[in-house]
Amino acid sequence: MPSTPVRRLALCAVLTAAALALSFGENLLPLAVLLPLPGLRLGLANLVTVYALCRLSVREAALILCARCLLAALVGGNAAGLWFSLSGGVLALLTMAAALRFKKFSLVGVCIFGAAAHNTGQIVASLLYFRSPAPLLYLPPLLACSVVTGTVTGFAALFLLKRIPENTA
Repeated sequence: MPSTPVRRLALCAVLTAAALALSFGENLLPLAVLLPLPGLRLGLANLVTVYALCRLSVREAALILCARCLLAALVGGNAAGLWFSLSGGVLALLTMAAALRFKKFSLVGVCIFGAAAHNTGQIVASLLYFRSPAPLLYLPPLLACSVVTGTVTGFAALFLLKRIPENTA
């Protein structure tokens, strides 16, 4: 079946809803019990971004990411959260798109780069928001966790891409 603009738009809407649900559902996973790092998350909504990068386009992945961040901020009532989500998400998206384009990295490697970029983007946003170098102290443990969270997300993305037929998009 050919991919029509309406079909692609509907798929983007479904993916945005899935990313939003994953983002809210992830708040129920208490990772702080395992690692005492405030704000640490697996990045499950990133699965949707990776899927969109692999099956759709960078433009559509960016639109899905921005819509998810905006809707999460509106529903959650956290305007500052929008700044941090977008800064991390956009840097992760650009990093993963570049890594996928080079075709030298596995999808797990691409997701690790994305997790590291997301954390780096949020630290940069923190530096600008708080106007203090203190957030830089938080970057090394976050980058170490990026390897674990990116690996989990990467294997989950591989599973999804194998299970969801390519002609869905």
